[in-house]
Amino acid sequence: MTAIAVLDIGKTNVKLSVTDRQGAVLETLSTANPSLPGPPYRHHDVAGLEDWVLNGLAELGGRHAIEAIVPCAHGSGGVLVDRDGPALPMVDYEGEIPAGIDAAYRSAAGDFRERGSSIMLGAAHIARQMLWQETCWPEAFKRATHILPLPQYWAWRLSGVPAADVTSLAAQSHLWSPAERRPARIVDERGWTRLMPPVTPPWTALGPLRPEIAARTGLRPGTRVLCGVHDSTVNLYRYQAAGLSDMTVVSTGTWLVAITDRPDTADKTERSGVVWNADVEGRPLSGVLMMAGREFSAIAGKDDGEIEAVDLARVERLIAQGTMALPSFGEDDGFFPDSAGRGRIEGPTPADARERRALAVLYTALLADVALDHLPRASQVVLDGSFVREPVFAALVAAMRAEPTFTNDHYYGTATGAALLAGHEARTEPVPIALARACPAEPAGLDAYRKAWRSRADQRRKP
Repeated sequence: MTAIAVLDIGKTNVKLSVTDRQGAVLETLSTANPSLPGPPYRHHDVAGLEDWVLNGLAELGGRHAIEAIVPCAHGSGGVLVDRDGPALPMVDYEGEIPAGIDAAYRSAAGDFRERGSSIMLGAAHIARQMLWQETCWPEAFKRATHILPLPQYWAWRLSGVPAADVTSLAAQSHLWSPAERRPARIVDERGWTRLMPPVTPPWTALGPLRPEIAARTGLRPGTRVLCGVHDSTVNLYRYQAAGLSDMTVVSTGTWLVAITDRPDTADKTERSGVVWNADVEGRPLSGVLMMAGREFSAIAGKDDGEIEAVDLARVERLIAQGTMALPSFGEDDGFFPDSAGRGRIEGPTPADARERRALAVLYTALLADVALDHLPRASQVVLDGSFVREPVFAALVAAMRAEPTFTNDHYYGTATGAALLAGHEARTEPVPIALARACPAEPAGLDAYRKAWRSRADQRRKP
């Protein structure tokens, strides 16, 4: 049976999976994705990671008949390359950027419709990284031949063919205007057009493996290397491949990412946490994102021993006594401007670790509710990702929403969606998907608590 290999580059971890043609994961290898402090700046060791990737392909290829490789990655990574490899190291998007560069970028980046998002924390946005590199390392920048979004960097290393795909460019790179379906003006204004590779559909086979990589890994020389795709967008694609539409998908993990296929393309309003994306066909998508996973961990604290599912009775007790976690516990504002790093708990302190975890679940359900209110309303909501492992999370979200709410407890959505791209052009019928209707949990006092929490959370917390 032939298999699809999916290389999934996350901020902190990398996964290499093999799936069948329907996207069912057969086996996964994983490793950490640390960053190095520099010089020249905080960056990822892509050369070291390449050894792991090739060794992993060799190992998995010894057990599975891999016929295609699909790279996918987060949206804040890009690599400036010359003919031989990286012209400069890949910037870690959580690193600090010089204040002067940041100020210059804010002046050059254009409005919200051009950027597709607010200007985010650290060194986020490929365009901002490029301005930094161009300003501080001009000779290396001049030698560069392409800027490759992270999925396409790996596709290039495997196939030798440079490309970019619209889902990656639209994922807050600030090099593409998703709502306008064109390159952002900064590309032409900065003379970066020469660095932009051809925009290519993510399911396109760029070519077979480079001969030397086929020889090293033992994979067939004709193994297809697909262009690749943005991770959150390809998670949405697995629902589109199932024939679903008019939906908002809320995916949870380190980031809470909500994307709807019913965008309001006339909306030009810049709001904290709101972004534009593009689906695999290049159509605009409205989305929101925030680091809810890190917020959850900050409230719940360190896990000691086996994790017990949250009991609804504990949530009800927190509501009754007025205990509230108020944003934001992470380094970004999320949906609440000026709240970064000012998260706090008001009311009686949670009694123990189980109650802290219950408060974290309640808090993130409230965040998901706010996220959905920041988007045009679709006819259904689908929840997936790590938070769904807590049944109370979905039950609380369902209680707060008028739309039918469903859950998908399959935790490999990115790998599944990416693998399905390998059959995109040949597919003639929807791919089956299993969704469960979330049963609303309505603990006493939830509606009043929700209104009070919203009022407190919306208050600005400037120093």
